[in-house]
Parts: sequence; structure tokens; C-alpha cells
Amino acid sequence: MRGRTGQRLSGLVDQNGFEAPTIPAWMRWLLGLYVLFVLLLEYVTPTQWAVSSLLIAVPVLAAFTYGPAGVAVITVCAVVLEGVLAGTPCCTGTNIHQLWENHYVATYIATSVVGVLGVALAGYRRRQQRHLVRVHSVAEALMRTLLRPVPHRVGKVLAAGLYRSGEIGTMVGGDLYDIRATQAGERAIIGDVRGKGLQAVRTVADILGSFREAVYDTGDLLSVAARMERRLAREADEIPDDELFVTAALVEYDARAEQVTIINHGHIEPVLISGGEVTALTGPPALPLGLGGLAAERPVSYTHPFSCGDVLLLCTDGLIEARDDNGAFYPLLDRLTRRFAGRPAPGPAEVVDFLNADLPRHTRVLHDDVAILALSPCEPNAVG
Repeated sequence: MRGRTGQRLSGLVDQNGFEAPTIPAWMRWLLGLYVLFVLLLEYVTPTQWAVSSLLIAVPVLAAFTYGPAGVAVITVCAVVLEGVLAGTPCCTGTNIHQLWENHYVATYIATSVVGVLGVALAGYRRRQQRHLVRVHSVAEALMRTLLRPVPHRVGKVLAAGLYRSGEIGTMVGGDLYDIRATQAGERAIIGDVRGKGLQAVRTVADILGSFREAVYDTGDLLSVAARMERRLAREADEIPDDELFVTAALVEYDARAEQVTIINHGHIEPVLISGGEVTALTGPPALPLGLGGLAAERPVSYTHPFSCGDVLLLCTDGLIEARDDNGAFYPLLDRLTRRFAGRPAPGPAEVVDFLNADLPRHTRVLHDDVAILALSPCEPNAVG
């Protein structure tokens, strides 16, 4: 599985290697800039103004970026600096006896109290971050179990996959993909569950579980889709949810006939890169999985030639609906044409790597999950 969005927090890593989001750089500079501001204000204001009282806020600022020990040390330094500003004739023009005047002593005490609270706040923040790491670890481990890494080769096809979550710092989402080698040929699915959160993950688990069982049974691709339709209908009754559905595209590769069979349940059309041309493979539409009972007719499959050197790209709408700063959608066909038209046939990994690098150039923030699966027939002499 390629690609993982998310920020990083140094030092907060669990045994599985998952990390919490990092602290923004501007927060690390905020404390030092604030102290410099107080010193500058002390320099330009009259001597009788107790500007050093502003240092009371230092422990609170430190609590957002440092641990409890760091906040304690910074609190002590803040109190010392307040004393320096209160009673150093050479630096601030004040007399040494002012060091213990009532309002300065009150400032020292207030800073110490705020420091104790800052230490407690820093400790609470660290505990919450470690809890966040554990929660993300469980959620990501679940998604890694469901969306297993795509092998470089599956049966008689080469394959590559990419998953990017729209949720910062986690890979939990409602997009799915899988590919299996069966006696009927290599069968793949890509889908997008309606909704977000744990309910979407539950639906992903049900759909992938149903797919992984059905693809090995006797029957064509339509029977696989029918079995998934029934499973989703049962889940909708269990929740209950009358609007539960999954858009999905199912693909079956026949090496002998050199063609792919496609069933499109309301999903984005697969894209074929063949002979230097990029084409969307359109066919008879069908309702999304879970809504099949609303249609009188059964879904219809369609076929297309698929031979060595071709690449079939399956993706979810998070890719084509990614917007740039001007609100324009990601022009998938144009980008693929610009990159691969008139050039030697790419491999699945090359196509996925290109999209993985090109998408961040188009949009800085993903608002939806992105799943990509690319397939290509193996060379005849490479087929075992």
C-alpha cells in the first residue's frame, strides 16, 4: 500500500510505528518571540512600568510545546528574568531594592502558580497525545488489515495500489479496493462507501469480506456483484439504514481472450492507457450496491480488449474531485494524457507513482479519501 497522509510528532510513537500529528513550527517559535517582545517593550517603556508582569504568560505558552519538565524549567527561568527586570540598575534602570516590592513579589508568585498549572497542562496534553496515538494505531491497524498491500503481481496481472485518507493523520476511511487471482481470471474491485467514520469502516469490512468469498465461487462477475448486493442489503436492515450504498466497479481479466469484463455500479469509469492513448471505458450504468432493489433490470456487464502493454486504472471520486486553489477539479484524463501519451507503455506502479506525486501539486488539502488501483497484463513469457 502506497502513500500515507498525515503529520508527525517526534517522540510520540507506539510499538506499531504510528505517530500523532506534529506541533506546528510557528508554535515552537511563539515562546521565544513572546519573550523578545517583552524585552523590547521593557526597553521602550518608562522605568516605572512593570512590563515584566507580562512574563506570567510564559509557562502557559510553554505548555503547548514542551513536556512537564520543560515547562518547570521555563517557569523558573521566567521568574528569574522577572527578578532581573525588576531590580537591575544596569539593564533596566531600576533599583535593586525594588526586587522585593509587593507588586513584583505578586508577579513572582503568580508566575509560579501559572507554572504549576502549565506543568499539569503539559502532562495532560502528553497523555492525550499518547491516547490519540493508541486510538489511531487501532484504527489504522484495522484498515491495514482490510486494505491489504497490493502485491506486485497477482496471477497473470501486474498491480499497484494507493490509498490516501481525507482525514489528517489517519488512514481510516470509506474507500476500498482488492484484487484476487481465481480460476475464472483475475478479479478486482474498487469502491466508495457512503458516509464516514466507523460505520463506513464496518461497511468496508462487509463488502471486502463478501467480495473475497464470492470471487472464488463458481459463477460469473454478475453473480459476485449479486452476492455483494445481498450482503449490503442485510447490513442495511441490521443498522438500520435505508440509504446505505456503495459505488463500485468490478473487473475480471480473461488472459486467453485478452479482455476485461466490467460491471459499474454507479462508480467512476475505469481509465485505459493503451497505445499511447488515454480513454475512459464507459458502459451500461447500474445502481450502486445496496440500491439494486430500486431497479427492475439486473446490472449489465461490458467487455473491452486488454492486452500486454495496457494499463487499467481504477480510482474513487476523491481523486477527480480534488480541487486546486481556484476550485477546479483534478483533470485526470488530461494529466494522464500529458504524461503518458505517445510514450512507451507504463507499468501500474509508474502510473500510481505519477498520480501520487501529481495530486499534491494540484491540491494541498484532500477533503475526501483517495483509492487507486492499476492493473496490467503480464508479459506472456512472465506468466507461470
